[in-house]
Order: sequence, then C-alpha cells, then structure tokens
Amino acid sequence: MENIVIAGAGQGGLQAAISLRQDGFTGRITLIGGEKGLPYQRPPLSKTYLKSGDAAALRLRPATFFAKSDIELIDGLWVDHIDRKAQIVQAGDRVFPYDHLILATGTRNLRPPIPGRDRALDLRTLEDASRLRAALERPKRCAVIGGGFIGLEFAAVAALLGHAVTIAEAAPRLMARAVSPAMSEQFRALHHDLGTATYLNAPVTEVTEDGITLQDGTVISADVVLVAAGVRPNTQLAEAACLPVDNGIVVDACLLTQDPAISALGDCAVFPDPNTGRPIRLESVQAATDHARLIARRITGKSCDPYAAVPWFWSDQADAKLQIAGLAGPDDEALTGADGTVWRFAGDRLSAVETVNNAKTHMQARKRLAGAPIDRASLVAAGMDINAV
Repeated sequence: MENIVIAGAGQGGLQAAISLRQDGFTGRITLIGGEKGLPYQRPPLSKTYLKSGDAAALRLRPATFFAKSDIELIDGLWVDHIDRKAQIVQAGDRVFPYDHLILATGTRNLRPPIPGRDRALDLRTLEDASRLRAALERPKRCAVIGGGFIGLEFAAVAALLGHAVTIAEAAPRLMARAVSPAMSEQFRALHHDLGTATYLNAPVTEVTEDGITLQDGTVISADVVLVAAGVRPNTQLAEAACLPVDNGIVVDACLLTQDPAISALGDCAVFPDPNTGRPIRLESVQAATDHARLIARRITGKSCDPYAAVPWFWSDQADAKLQIAGLAGPDDEALTGADGTVWRFAGDRLSAVETVNNAKTHMQARKRLAGAPIDRASLVAAGMDINAV
C-alpha cells in the first residue's frame, strides 16, 4: 500500500495521519481539508475561544509538523467525487489516487426551515466563531435556538460576559438526547441562576430583524440570534459513490465500509454498538480519535480488533463540567445518587454515568464500563460505589 488519502482534516482525520506514521506507515499520506489553514480543535469554539479570541491556541499541530512527518496537507479544498473503480478522488481540478481512502468528513450544522433563518448566526467553524465573537463586542440581547451542548455552552459564556440571553428549545427539556431528565433540570437551574431565560416546548417559527418568534406567538427581542439546533453527518460523498448510508456512512466493527478500500471515522460513521449491536453514530472528538487509531493499526497490520471503546462526552457550562461515561438510550432509567451522580440503566445493566465536577467518579466509570457488565442490584448493594462492585 503506497497512497492513503484522508478526506477531512479535523481532529479525526489528522489523528489518522499521525497514527499511520506512528504505526510505521511509510507511504504517501494526503490530508485534504475544506477549511483554510491548519487543523484546529472545535470544542473550544463555543467556550474559551469566545472569551479569548486566540485562534493560535486552537491549532492541533504547527505547520512544521507536516513537513517533518511527511504528511501532505491540502487546505481550502473540498473532495468532490470518489471514483471507486479507478480508486481516485477528485477535489476541485485536482485528482488524487489512493490505495486506501479514509472518510473523515464530519458533520454540518442543521439549519431548520425557519423563515428568516439567514439572519441567524452559526457556530461550527473558526470563521463562524470569529463572526459570533465580533457580534458580542458590546452588551447585546442574545437568543439561542436549541438547548443542546453547543447552544448551552455559548449561552453560559455570553451570560458571564454580561449579555442578556434567552434559550428556545423545541424539546421538553435541555440536552434531551444526551442526558437524563434529572441532569437536564440541574442545568436548567444553572442557566436560570446565570440570569438566562429558558423556554421549553418552544419551537421557533421565525427569525426577524428584531429577534425570534415562538410557536405560541411569544416574541423574544434579540440583537444576536444563534442557531444551535444540532448537526447532520456529511454523507454526500459516500452516497454519490453508492456506499451504504443510514444516518451516517455505514461501517463494520473495524470501521470499514462496504468497499474494503474505504474506511470512515468519527461523526460521519455509523458502526455497531459493541454492547447491543445496534447501529450508533457518536458526535465526539474522543470517538473520532479512537476510530483513527484503530484504522491506522488495521492498515499497518498491527491489529484487527473491532472498535469497543467506552464512549465518553463532556460539556463545560459556566463553572459546571458535565461528563458522561458510556452511552444511554432514550428510554434508559435513571437513578440519582446522594452526590448528584446520575446512573443510567438499560434494563438491569449500567449503561452510562453522568457527573458534574466529579472527575474521580467519571474516570472510575469509564474504567469499569470497559469491563464486565454491572447490574443495578449489585451497584445498589455496594452503596453506589462502582469500585466495590
């Protein structure tokens, strides 16, 4: 194998290139990214970058790294087409042959079909964050459409910077896809204490020059409107190449697509949950980097083990660090401990652990969830001490 092309220069794509070199791959690596500039971290865009404006601090590697590692970085160019038969990809007017192709195309922001949505800002790229930060140079009234991680992280930063913030969430609670009702309520209270107004069960029907309008007719005045209504996987390349797609690019437990010359990783990949076998897609930097390392080991022949890492997620909102170990389904039951830790159960099996400012329990949960299944009765009998089970 001589040529590896990586479509997507986010953290997962870059990690694939780094891991390939670390695992001994000596052929050509071409890393193609649609955004201009060096690969950077996205998570801080909704948090520290809005306060500091320090773009250099986001860079994952300096320019010199790519020359030293013999990785060809091509920025500001989107991959347009995959020819699976010829094993080439086209990006603009350039053509790149591959022996193996890694799709690390990530996600794009969901833009709900709301009249006037072009008046609202996004928060996905460094360019988006720079535009948003400039809009907050003086006190403003901010409206956030969406009560997920990104919307709430922005809301917390904006409130602490002295802006008046309103959140409009269409679901009955905040972060409904990610956390238990108890944790949703804890963070609703946190934002209330920051002075933020939260509207639940409140779809937005229009973005106007003066703010937003809710489905019940409520008008919320705002100078800045942020749409943070979730994301969609970038599967267009795979679909056009006739690869199976179902809420993401379908891969097996080793992250291979139906085509043995193409892998997919990160937010754009749907793979079998190692616990249940059901297809899942993880929007997580850690999953993307873990995927990348697995693919590199497979390509270099070091390991063919299926992906089985314990998922974990985090969100920093004001002084609260939410951490989630494991992956709970929407119907998983929740049991709240005396210290505020929320234990989630799929039937009798522990599926996830939600903590706030409790790194010790989070790390213990990640370690234990990687081992034998933990049942509810044993955990309760141990006084919710996961290390005693």
